[in-house]
Parts: sequence; C-alpha cells; structure tokens
Amino acid sequence: MNKKNKDYIESLGGSADEALLSRYAYKISSTIENVIETDVQSDPVAAQYIPHDAELNITDDELLDPIGDEAHTPVKGIVHRYPDRVLFKPANVCAVYCRYCFRREMVGPKAGAPADILSDSEIEAALDYIRTTPEIWEVILTGGDPLVLSPRNLGRILDALEAIDHVKVIRIHSRVPIADPSRLSAAMIETLTRDKALYLVVHINHAQEINDDVRNCLRSVKKTGVSLLSQSVLLRGINDKAETLARLFRALVALGVKPYYLHHPDLAPGTSHFRLTIAQGQEIMRALQGRLSGLAIPTYMLDIPGGAGKVPLTPCYIEGDTMIRDYKGNAHHYG
Repeated sequence: MNKKNKDYIESLGGSADEALLSRYAYKISSTIENVIETDVQSDPVAAQYIPHDAELNITDDELLDPIGDEAHTPVKGIVHRYPDRVLFKPANVCAVYCRYCFRREMVGPKAGAPADILSDSEIEAALDYIRTTPEIWEVILTGGDPLVLSPRNLGRILDALEAIDHVKVIRIHSRVPIADPSRLSAAMIETLTRDKALYLVVHINHAQEINDDVRNCLRSVKKTGVSLLSQSVLLRGINDKAETLARLFRALVALGVKPYYLHHPDLAPGTSHFRLTIAQGQEIMRALQGRLSGLAIPTYMLDIPGGAGKVPLTPCYIEGDTMIRDYKGNAHHYG
C-alpha cells in the first residue's frame, strides 16, 4: 500500500495493518471519498470501505465461502445453484472493495497476486456451459464487478448471451454506478442497450452515497430502457434504522430504481461487527411496512450458509388461523 492510501485510512480512524490489508483488498474511489463526511467510527459510508481492526476478529461461525459458491461451480466463472439461472463471474476484481463483502476471500489482488479476470478461453467455456444447458433462462453477471470490464469486452459477453435463444433475461449486479459512476461512459451505456431484457441491479446501502454524479449516471442508464433495481445489505451501525432505510428507498424510487433485495449480512470472515440478528432485521421491516409505498419496500433475504440458496425473511403478520396484526402491531380477526 502506498503512503497516500495509508495516511488516508489512518486519517479517518481506520487501520492500515499489514496483516489486514494483505488478506483483504483495499480500494476506494474519488466519488466515495467525496461523500465521506466524518471518520470510520461515525460515518455510514466510511465504515463500508475503510479497513478497521475489527476485521481481524474471526468468529467460529464464519466461513471462507459463506454462501457455498464453490459447491455449485461446474466450470470456472459459473455458479449454478438454481435450475433456471446462473451466476456468471467474468472478473473477480471491483472498482472499490466493501469491508463486509461475502466474497472478500475471493475478490481483489491477494498478497501481491494479480486480480483474477477470466481469460478468453475461460469466458468461452463459461458461455459454452450456458449454451448447452437449455434450462438456463436468466444469466446474472456478477463478480467481482462486471462493469470494471471495458465496454468492448463486456459487449462481447452480452452479444454472446443475446445469441443464446433460451436465455431470455440478462441481469448485471454492480457497485460501479454508485461508487464510481464515471466508469459508465457513453460507450458503456451504449453497450448496455439491448434487445433482450436487461436489468441493472445497483448495490447501495445509504442515501448519503447518492450525489449528483450518481443521480446523473442512473438517469442516463434509465433513458436507454435498462430496468433499474437495487440491492442493499442490512449493516449494524450503518443502515440499521427504519428511518435510514426509508430515506434510501424513497430516494431510489424517485430516481426510477426499484428496491429489490435487502440482504441479511452473510457469515464472511471478519464481519461480525456488521451483523445484527434476524429478529432485529424483521423489526425494522415491520417498521417500514405501511410507512413506505410498496414500490419502496425490498424483500428481506437470507442466503443460507453452505449453498442452500436464498429465502425471504418477511415478518409474519398471522397468529393462529384468524388473527392478523397490522404494521402498527394492532390485532384484527379475519374470517
């Protein structure tokens, strides 16, 4: 790590510990630097990106592969967990590195090794798997972050996917529109303009991350006809209040972005300081229900450790056969 980065981390109250930074990649964009207002202990954006000594605390329940990607990887770059859709990971590198990332053991340069981007032959092997598996209806480009690829390289992958008849939907999951919107150049936006249904799912956790550059980026993408969704992670001390999430979700809907998933944090090593209980998350969702438009409420999701897949953690409003509780907690008989 160069001295500038080290000084910047320490100026915000973070840790430039060599053991920490050799294990988990660090990178931050000028966009993120500009929206950080205070230090890592109190700023909801800084805490997502700035290394902290708490990451060296590895608990017994944490897993190197917390959602079981490896057990469902038939070829390099593909995760096939559900019958009708696959993850396609062309790059295990990101524009920025989130400290709570569930793939933090797999992404970014490790101890001086180069970041992992699939070779042409590996990309072709992944595409061949998709071509020869007719059950695949949807392909989800993730990583890493697929929007770190050049427009030309991403375009080649999208062209190939569009040519596969049984693939009807393409989805891209990315932090780039929020953390480094300058990467979405005119050429990249043109690359995203497709005949097949294409959904861009932006990763964002706090309304403070939305500045004018982000707004302009999302509006530019929206004009192409790309459908915009968002995913967030429920993080202790960052967005674990209903009021905080409500501000974020309303801001997204006003920009034409539908909040899609709110993820319960995964059991990634060194992330226990970000986690809260499922019961706490459900209470937050109860507080949002009825106070936000349905357009602004995502599904609260848990990715079961070990690779069993995602399940909704929607709070239950039914007690017995006929007792229903509203979002205020009042009981009503039905039937």
